[in-house]
Amino acid sequence: MHEINHFIYTLFMKKLVLLIAITMSLVLTACNQSPKKESEQDFQFLLEQFADLKIMRYRVPGFDELTLQQKELVYYLSQAALAGRDILFDQNYKYNLAIRRTLETIAEHYPGNRESEDFKNFMIYTKRVWFSNGIHHHYSKDKFFPEVSPEYFISLIRETNQGNFPVRDGQDLEGFIADIIPVIFDPAIAPKAVSQEAGKDLLLSSACNFYDGVTEKEAETYYAALKSNAIKNGSDTLVSFGLNSKLVKKNGVISEEVYKLGGLYGQAIKQIIYWLDKAAEVAENEQQKAVIKSLVKYYETGDLSIWDEYNVLWVKDLDSHIDFVNGFIENYGDPMGLKATWESVVNFKDLQATRRAETISANAQWFEDNSPVEARFKKTVVKGVSAKVITAAQLGGDCYPSTPIGINLPNADWIRKEHGSKSVTIENITYAYDRAALGNGMIEEFAGSPEEIELAKKYGALASNLHTDLHECLGHGSGQLLPGTRGDELKNYGSPLEEVRADLFALYYIADPKLMELGLYDNEGVFKAEYNSYIRNGLITQLTRIEPGKTIEQAHMRCRQLIAAWSYELGKDRNVIEVFTRDGKTYVKVNDHEALREVFGHMLAEVQRIKSEGDYEAGRNLIEKYAVQVDQQLHSEVLARFKKLNIAPYGGFINPVFVPVTENGVVVDIKVEYPDDYTGQMMHYSKNHSFLPTYN
Repeated sequence: MHEINHFIYTLFMKKLVLLIAITMSLVLTACNQSPKKESEQDFQFLLEQFADLKIMRYRVPGFDELTLQQKELVYYLSQAALAGRDILFDQNYKYNLAIRRTLETIAEHYPGNRESEDFKNFMIYTKRVWFSNGIHHHYSKDKFFPEVSPEYFISLIRETNQGNFPVRDGQDLEGFIADIIPVIFDPAIAPKAVSQEAGKDLLLSSACNFYDGVTEKEAETYYAALKSNAIKNGSDTLVSFGLNSKLVKKNGVISEEVYKLGGLYGQAIKQIIYWLDKAAEVAENEQQKAVIKSLVKYYETGDLSIWDEYNVLWVKDLDSHIDFVNGFIENYGDPMGLKATWESVVNFKDLQATRRAETISANAQWFEDNSPVEARFKKTVVKGVSAKVITAAQLGGDCYPSTPIGINLPNADWIRKEHGSKSVTIENITYAYDRAALGNGMIEEFAGSPEEIELAKKYGALASNLHTDLHECLGHGSGQLLPGTRGDELKNYGSPLEEVRADLFALYYIADPKLMELGLYDNEGVFKAEYNSYIRNGLITQLTRIEPGKTIEQAHMRCRQLIAAWSYELGKDRNVIEVFTRDGKTYVKVNDHEALREVFGHMLAEVQRIKSEGDYEAGRNLIEKYAVQVDQQLHSEVLARFKKLNIAPYGGFINPVFVPVTENGVVVDIKVEYPDDYTGQMMHYSKNHSFLPTYN
């Protein structure tokens, strides 16, 4: 027995020594590593807050497991994603590049006191301009201002001797100051980037740079003529006219300046093409290579029929592990809903999480067949609905710094019907949001009961991801237009109504027993948590994003308030949703989740009818009645409650950095690094990924 004990003791001591050695090795390794190699536990997601914004980071899990070819592909596509940054600034407002370059010259070279409150406020304004890709708020589209005096701002310009301010040809510094200061400080100049105010000319009251000297009526007439001529010539009338151009009037003549190589934004597009060509050389397969080459051809020509060809090829590329979005895509930035801002997202599949989205998309026909909408508005055969959960690797253009958490493309209804669509949920982004929000007190402040809080904490993350899956995978791709309906009849109300349609689809089906049958969740607390959250957000918490006295103009916010307010009214006789006060605070409560689902189904049927028939008047009436106005008394209360939490209502990200490792001029690896300096990344981008002239 003694010998056995001695043997056990000896074995124990050997293992202990080995354990200590391993531990010391790990400690020494950790000490020698760069801070950019933080462990998951130590990784800092939330970096800083200023104004109403928070800056975060996101990780790219799984990148190290990619092959070298796949890593190179991600790197080249990421460079293409950064090359178009200037385009978005200029699209948002014609003086944005001049203002940004002025701010950056001061930020880099100002020799005076950088610790003063004035200079700190100047830097906050600079950071806001970077974040919003211009001088209008990225969400509300209202112009924002420096919290310094014009005199102080002028002194910064005059005292910054190094660097070059973006003066026009033949202009001296004082002339430049006389031009730029009113643009920055005068509230009457370009007050809104996108105005949706009923009764006003949408173009003349919007500062976005898609039109020059053209009225709303003139733009409508111009594009109506293009469509009419296309019909007369027997050509494809489904082309997205105006998507990639600026409409200008010179000497009384209206014409388009097309975004293409050798055309408007040609210098930046040349760089995008360069990196796309590099990406094509390391494409994973021939289909993906054809997709990239088609996009290059589109950029070279600006031909929208080639854009459609590219989208069809892209939809059919289902086997590639790496994927990307790159182009002039979303039209939220145009008050008329015609012209698209430039954006890019580079990503790869999250294989494990994709199983959830694939389960949903594999049953797309069942969801379509069982939809509460009229049979004539349903697709008889659902084609090509593909869905996946992705890991974002790089964000660019209108997806940076603020990014969507889900995407469904292409936007053309006829392509969705004939060829299908791709839908994605960006899970590493939603995860970063969740981690950055831990313990911020938001749910405790605005949820109406401990039961709601418990449901939110237990099921909220899964519920939100499922909602996004259903919204993107199936909602946007569901339904069909009636013959003769193009899809653009809803005009400026089209974008919010499309979001309403997709959200209602998700809300209706997240409570369907089919989801439990498919194994997507096993407790009805999931859909109840989502219903609670959606109504609470639509009626109360999203008000934290609106300035006092303002109405709602952003499409997604209009969507949420419309659904919440309309469902409250429709369910009023049954007390489906209850609004109550306690201790002077307003709360909402869903009393009957099953009845609320019925209400959502009724609403979905009507919104699908509006879209399928192109019923502009009915769409306008819904938006103006439920989605625009704000209860100012409730708004004041909500803002006061929110202020105490010290939370920024809007968030965005800085990108990871991909660094090629070379040996003898050959790339042997790509490393990913996670910078933590927002200002540093923005200055780096402006120095290394800025290709447009200041004044286009």
